[in-house]
Amino acid sequence: MPGGRLTHEDRRRIAAWLADGLGYAEIGRRLGRPTSTISREVARNGAPGDYLADHAQQAADHRAHRRKPARPARPTADEQRTEEERDFVDAFANQLAATGLPRMTARVFVCLLTADAGGLTASDLVRRLQVSAASVSKSIAALEAMELVLRQPDPGGRRERYVIDDDVWLRAWQADTGAHGEIATAAARGIEIFGAETTAGTRLGKMGQFFAQLSEQMSGSTLAETVVYDALTVLAALVHAGRPLTLGALATGLDWPRDRAAAALDAIQRQPAIADPLALRAIGPETYTVTTRPDRLSPAQREALRSESVR
Repeated sequence: MPGGRLTHEDRRRIAAWLADGLGYAEIGRRLGRPTSTISREVARNGAPGDYLADHAQQAADHRAHRRKPARPARPTADEQRTEEERDFVDAFANQLAATGLPRMTARVFVCLLTADAGGLTASDLVRRLQVSAASVSKSIAALEAMELVLRQPDPGGRRERYVIDDDVWLRAWQADTGAHGEIATAAARGIEIFGAETTAGTRLGKMGQFFAQLSEQMSGSTLAETVVYDALTVLAALVHAGRPLTLGALATGLDWPRDRAAAALDAIQRQPAIADPLALRAIGPETYTVTTRPDRLSPAQREALRSESVR
């Protein structure tokens, strides 16, 4: 085709016409090509007397292969993250930084918070956040000190992965509780040094009383809130299953120790209001289901609802 690349047949004709003594202009006219195309083709592959069509075609194929663009690499998981997801990580990190958390530490935390269950390696964090390895290492150390991040071995290599597990908030709560207790203890020591009747002693006394009460309230409510949370999770599991479940099935399905599931069930039985408007029913040995509380709807309401369902 005029204007396109020379074909193998074109090169065979060039070789034959060169052997017949034709000039570049005539060969170009016969092929419908510019004279310059023929002259470059011959110069690139020898001289008029030793131009070989097969050799010229192999050289052309090689050049075409070298010019062929490489197949684009399969996008990584980081590249597949949407712009909206990346914007969220930055915006949420800024909000955490406003509470006093160093911004880089906040970015690493939110990056791990939005990662898959397997967590991320240090190199993953460096690539996603486009920061130095030293910045990531420093932030990880700070998060570990606050018990917000856990280290786990990487199943596929010798590196470590960093994860945020389901108990992170309970650990953070307990860490705060312990810190408040330590502040109260330190304040009491200060009163001994400065004297209870001094201005410093008075201030330290009020401070120590405040943090001591806060520590007691937090430590006293931690277990209760945890049990209530577990109880609601058990109820959600029974509703989702839509059938009775044994204690063992609940523990296995929730990936909990057996005694944790038992404690949650016991809490519901001792405090039925936790399940309102549902009610937990034991229908066999360690077998449970949920139903509506019998006192939540009046007989008239139940009858009216049954009538509506028939329509």
